[in-house]
Amino acid sequence: MNILFRGGRVFTGRELLSAAVLVRDGVIAAVGQEAELAAQAPGHESVDLDGGLLTPGFTDAHIHPVQAGLERAKCDLSEIYGLDAYLAKISDYATKNPEKEWIDGGGWDMSAFPGGLPHRDQLDFLDRPVYLIQRDHHAAWVNTRALELAGITADTPDPADGRIERDPDGAPSGVLHEGAMDLVGLLTPRPTAADLDAALADAERYLFSLGITGWQDAIVGSYAGSDDQLPTYVAAAASGRLRARVVGALWWDRTRGLDQIDELIARRASAEGLERFRATSIKIMQDGITENFTAATLEPYCQCGGTGLSYVDPAKLREYVAELDRHGFQVHFHAIGERAVREALDSFTGTDPANRHHIAHLQIIEPSDVPRFAALGVTANLQPLWATHHAQMDELTLPFLGEPRSSWQYPFADLRAHGTRFCAGSDWPVSNADPLQGMHVAVNRTEPGGSVHADYPTAQTPFLPGQRIDLATAMAAYTAGSAWINRSPAGVIAAGRPADLVVLDRDPFALPAEEIWTTRVRQTFVDGVAVHDLS
Repeated sequence: MNILFRGGRVFTGRELLSAAVLVRDGVIAAVGQEAELAAQAPGHESVDLDGGLLTPGFTDAHIHPVQAGLERAKCDLSEIYGLDAYLAKISDYATKNPEKEWIDGGGWDMSAFPGGLPHRDQLDFLDRPVYLIQRDHHAAWVNTRALELAGITADTPDPADGRIERDPDGAPSGVLHEGAMDLVGLLTPRPTAADLDAALADAERYLFSLGITGWQDAIVGSYAGSDDQLPTYVAAAASGRLRARVVGALWWDRTRGLDQIDELIARRASAEGLERFRATSIKIMQDGITENFTAATLEPYCQCGGTGLSYVDPAKLREYVAELDRHGFQVHFHAIGERAVREALDSFTGTDPANRHHIAHLQIIEPSDVPRFAALGVTANLQPLWATHHAQMDELTLPFLGEPRSSWQYPFADLRAHGTRFCAGSDWPVSNADPLQGMHVAVNRTEPGGSVHADYPTAQTPFLPGQRIDLATAMAAYTAGSAWINRSPAGVIAAGRPADLVVLDRDPFALPAEEIWTTRVRQTFVDGVAVHDLS
């Protein structure tokens, strides 16, 4: 079957062209002038771009689709904002689901609460236990009944990798940070294999609607009350149900050491030979987040003191990463604070750049570490949506970082100037999965219209505007850059590549920069077959 994409411009993943694209039997056959390509394929099907833009399918380099699919089927607070809205949704969900032993789900925003902290009392109108994961997935909001079932009292010590938020008298307040989430999360009802499969299928449909045809699942393993998704991916890929191109980042258990390497090798082997899924990456979460002071910093936080947490002992981290590198694993770090970024970079010294290691989030980078990414061959995995003036940034981050550290945040332009390779992702369901919203922020450093923070007083004031990057660089990160990280053959529009393609309803390169967010996906193709079509 031949398809000719015509009537608009083409972003190849590397450059913007005025051209047409011919697809033959699911593979890109040629990029060139419309008349010449039409002559090569008599009787072809034509897709009129109608002035829009054709791009490679987007690849999300840091995302959690199975978890997102599960949360979409539970009490999902991610599309609303504020305590009143949350309580109304929770009450409605409980009323509609009287058979559920637990009310669980998530998506609440720290900035909706004074000091970023909800309280158990707000959920005690329910006689059932409640467990709601914070939007960033670094904390959970629970009620008194859940704390009772978990046996958490004023005498319960904090776990080594987390914190129980407490009232002045020492009683647990109802917020569990980081590793403390498991104290309640592991008591919640376990999803069945069918639940996990349905969650993956729902997430894939949704991601196709956003033009995402591939991704790296950033945690494949048991973490924060979630179950291991590896069997779900393997089964879906083996049966042909999984159509996206996926790499799983296997979870590094931070309570263990080199003794887990053999298990990780066996887990990788369980996915060998599958066309659509490989388990070739390892996820190491080196710190937490700034808002609850668990991000690892070089100097103490202002007002509250402390320098956060390094979840893996930096003295051992280099040994672990060297061994993973020796076995051909890619290492995918979570690093938010400047100390965690430095610890990750230090661990990559002497590793093989061919393994395509990358560090995600990169909220704070001490300036002397910026050139080290390119020097070490480490890719910067960007989550651009976070680089704005939103309530969480202005009220819960900036006051505690101080200067000059606040000015070191999300230094995209500085990384680019030093020749750093980029990939990009959303961290969905932590934030919006739409790549075009992320591109808007990367270019503007302002909130996209329609976001929950779009009307915040400083939402349209550019955040550190000197760190803006151009649209071509941002779009390349979501296409060629992220596909490269996954060793995917897609991500570039060129002869011989798979026809994983996206038709946008307008050409964002022709729009004023402040309107990039208005662009929508009209059609998504995988191997030349439409998997999403609004035309």
